[in-house]
Amino acid sequence: MITNNKKEQGTHIEELRSAIEHRATWFALLIEEAKKRGLDTSFARDAIYRCGAFHGVSKLPRTSDLNVFTDAFLPENTQKIFDMETEVTEDKLTVTFHYCPLVAAWQKLGISEEDIAEYCDIAMDGDRGIISEYDDFEYELGDTIAKGCKTCQLFVTKK
Repeated sequence: MITNNKKEQGTHIEELRSAIEHRATWFALLIEEAKKRGLDTSFARDAIYRCGAFHGVSKLPRTSDLNVFTDAFLPENTQKIFDMETEVTEDKLTVTFHYCPLVAAWQKLGISEEDIAEYCDIAMDGDRGIISEYDDFEYELGDTIAKGCKTCQLFVTKK
């Protein structure tokens, strides 16, 4: 089970985490209802990827500089919400998540570990979509909390 330290993060961050948990609940219930109707999860993957690509074009700076990209992609509140550590070099961004409000929401719903891992990977299609809009960057997802690892890791590297 995921835990978090409320005293360290403060009320504002807890409210943001709660909002993300609420959206993760919608996400999971939509997927479950679609599965009941015989749909596979490709519709969700496609929609979330499109959303990421839209944000990659509309919300983030056009840059090949990983430092500039990181500042926009991972603002301070996002880093606090997911209890992130970041390391940025000229060629690579490494992000380590110590907490995930999406996984926390799915666990509260009693969703199976297998489905949580799938839902996590679908959710990460948003980041894949963002990076798809950057010709100079590649995206790689490493360990995930959703698969039972202690942390999540993602990497953005320059091509």
